[in-house]
Amino acid sequence: MHTTRRHRKNASAMRLVGRQLACFREAAGLTQRELAAEFNLAEETVASIEQGRRPLKHDLAARFDERLGTKGALSVAVDNLPEVDRIPAWAEEYMDLEREALALCFYANQVLPGLLQTKAYARAVFRSRVPAFSEEEVESQVAARMERQSILRRDVPPNLSFVIWEAVLRDRLGGNETHTEQLRHLRAYACLLGVTLQVMPLGRVYHAALDGPFVLLETPDHQHLAYSETQRGSQLVTDPDEVSILAQKYAMLRTQALNSEDSQALLDQLVGER
Repeated sequence: MHTTRRHRKNASAMRLVGRQLACFREAAGLTQRELAAEFNLAEETVASIEQGRRPLKHDLAARFDERLGTKGALSVAVDNLPEVDRIPAWAEEYMDLEREALALCFYANQVLPGLLQTKAYARAVFRSRVPAFSEEEVESQVAARMERQSILRRDVPPNLSFVIWEAVLRDRLGGNETHTEQLRHLRAYACLLGVTLQVMPLGRVYHAALDGPFVLLETPDHQHLAYSETQRGSQLVTDPDEVSILAQKYAMLRTQALNSEDSQALLDQLVGER
């Protein structure tokens, strides 16, 4: 995941809008909880907007303007944000959302999703980086990735669905020992309640996601978002039409992939080959 200078500038613009909302809310004598309750939102949603971690959408801005008597100030601010701000494009925003998500769906065709990686596999991922990380940077990135997996140990963990291309499972990133450990780790996770793991096998005639990997996410207030990465950037997708297209792709992927039982059998076969 990459954060660029351009992304930091956009984050500052988002924080400016958030601080405007906080100022108007406080002037109206409302707490974050009170404002959230009036609009049937989670308190965390209002907090995230005010901190610039979540975009303020135009329809909600208009409703806030009416309630707070701000004469359209928030709507004007939202309408004049750069387009990339309305679709935030930095990994930190996604991480915040992932930590509290109700459900996550991953399609992976290059590397295993971070939530499923063992420490050794994660280390191999970061050691593959070009230009190279120092060993200190590698270990820092690995520690952060392991910490990210804490959402799997929440009192109520998210529902998780994974569709993984078979080539990713056959790739021996990190060497034979790391590969075997990772396969066994996946096999164990495939049996957990709330986790669905499917393998997209090699040799399919049709494939619904040739454009690359992506993630679908549902927030605690039931907002549906998507996230995708490229070689030199990342994009959080909030537009409902675009999210719908990716959701349709994911639904088709699940029909094209092996079912859960056959996917587990393939993992057993791959472990046996080692």
